Amino acid sequence: MTFRQVCDITNNQVLINLPADFKDKKQVTVVVDDAIDSKSKKLDLLKQALTDPLFLADVKEIHTDFDAADNETL
Repeated sequence: MTFRQVCDITNNQVLINLPADFKDKKQVTVVVDDAIDSKSKKLDLLKQALTDPLFLADVKEIHTDFDAADNETL
């Protein structure tokens, strides 16, 4: 059986409450994945980009470049 749970870290420790199906188990494999932190950091950077003048200028330039191509006919 596979059980997945997102846990909070307190004092560099994680406490996991296993479901009743694990009652007679003697061992489990624990995998620690910090992808949640990585994802939240990336989302924060994207939010900052919304007000970054250089980023917005780049987006406008790309939009202008492709605007001419979008209006072309084959």
